[in-house]
Amino acid sequence: MEGGVAEADVSAFRECLSLSWKNPYVLRLALSAGIGGFLFGYDTGVISGALLYIRDDFKEVDTKTWLQEAIVSTALAGAIIGASVGGWMNDRFGRKKSIVVADALFLIGSIVMASAMNPATLIVGRVFVGLGVGMASMASPLYISEASPTRVRGALVSLNGFLITGGQFLSYLINLAFTTAPGTWRWMLGVAAVPALTQILLMAFLPESPRWLFRKGKEEEAKEILRRIYPPQDVEDEINALKESVEMEIREASASDKVSIMKLLKTKTVRRGLYAGMGLQIFQQFVGINTVMYYSPTIIQLAGFASNRVALLLSLVTAGLNAFGSILSIYFIDKTGRRKLLLFSLCGVVVSLVVLTVVFHQTTTHSPMVSTVETSHFNNTCPGYTTTMNPSQWDCMTCLKASPECGFCASRANKLLPGACLISNERTEDECHKEERLWYSRGCPSKYGWLALIGLGLYIIFFSPGMGTVPWVVNSEIYPLRYRGICGGMASTSNWVSNLIVAQSFLSLTQAIGTSSTFMIFIFISVAAIIFVIIFVPETKGLPIEEVENMLERRSLNFKFWQTSPDSSELPKQKHQSV
Repeated sequence: MEGGVAEADVSAFRECLSLSWKNPYVLRLALSAGIGGFLFGYDTGVISGALLYIRDDFKEVDTKTWLQEAIVSTALAGAIIGASVGGWMNDRFGRKKSIVVADALFLIGSIVMASAMNPATLIVGRVFVGLGVGMASMASPLYISEASPTRVRGALVSLNGFLITGGQFLSYLINLAFTTAPGTWRWMLGVAAVPALTQILLMAFLPESPRWLFRKGKEEEAKEILRRIYPPQDVEDEINALKESVEMEIREASASDKVSIMKLLKTKTVRRGLYAGMGLQIFQQFVGINTVMYYSPTIIQLAGFASNRVALLLSLVTAGLNAFGSILSIYFIDKTGRRKLLLFSLCGVVVSLVVLTVVFHQTTTHSPMVSTVETSHFNNTCPGYTTTMNPSQWDCMTCLKASPECGFCASRANKLLPGACLISNERTEDECHKEERLWYSRGCPSKYGWLALIGLGLYIIFFSPGMGTVPWVVNSEIYPLRYRGICGGMASTSNWVSNLIVAQSFLSLTQAIGTSSTFMIFIFISVAAIIFVIIFVPETKGLPIEEVENMLERRSLNFKFWQTSPDSSELPKQKHQSV
């Protein structure tokens, strides 16, 4: 990383692929550490499908939206703590040990969740899983970044992003596989113990990050690892450059006070790096991605698809598009650069959210009417419908909003024709299905449902290559070595706090202001993210980490983002200073 500036283009992608036979050791390091990303993705995806069946097993979860949000968001609360502690652990004990601790916590959490006999125990297991995911979310990309040659650093850290989306895709496959098995959601959540145990075993045979070893004075051990990572003609230059970099960091550390938040903010390069790194992590969540990943089956039901199995199957398509998008990121990130990829991604996200907003508005305002005749065909009418003064004005959406205990049984002839507003319970649902009707409790029949699927697909395919991957890549390379653990922990924590806020509020927002208005909020946030990237996020494509520091030292606001930044070789190699 510390050598000369590498030309970062499409050949970097080919070089990344060639590692499988040229230097499989580097690829093995990246893939083994990337299992942490896989666990991150698996947990994100699996809970969305498991939640459908948890609601069936625990009726209090089905009737209380806040309890559904709690099951999702307590893992995020654990991740906030995990990411915060993980920053300190990475600097104190090393990247490798942090990853192993994260796996152990994930393993414990998976076992607790799979054996939970009530929602409270399930939530405890979610907290353990969250702690592990939070630690792994910053330790894995950091380890990969520090064990990667400069030329393919972006592509290999993007590999971690691919494993996140791959974990999400596999989680939907597993969800589908266990839909008819006894215990459904227990298997879905318990299977996560397997990759966690696998990574513990693999990490036992892998070395610590060479950069962390240099920082701790274990130079011979670090040199041996670098000789296995870099070609023979480059390795000595890399060792000398890294040694010089670490010595400079140690001199600064000995000449200054203990690291504090105020000191970080007063250091220009660190402060500017935190603006970009933390800002990207916050916007990654606030443009709405994890509402799509955590609640995609629910969103699909809101779009008018009634069956749990159909909702999971269609969610599998969105997860597959997410994985495909991360593959595109591996190809393009060292070709087009981080910044342009972010801007292209966000512009596409805005377009997709506009489609979703319009579709859900149409779905809400054009739902089938409630028929008095159809409703009286059953013996368990929704209480709100029997007491209303204007039953002729009720439609499906009015029925569902009247009470969480009400559902809509569609007409047998055509699901878009007037149907019945009934009490929502297993008996009513069975009666509705026996007459070959569709039962709706979270969304209404709509002729626009397929457009919602297109909107979701577009959202994922635009989000994944840019906003899905680039924030993690930028955060793995933008901070000085001395501050990389703590700054990475701060950025990762900001991601999980934002994730928690969005996940905890999404279902409540859809109930309070409607699904279309909720997606409209995400549109405004995405536009703000575009402005933020233009102003605050530098291009780090192909730059060694020391040159990233120099670039941050000199960088001014540049609104002409399409122009190539000055060649980093022209940047003066000066250490960062306080202001």
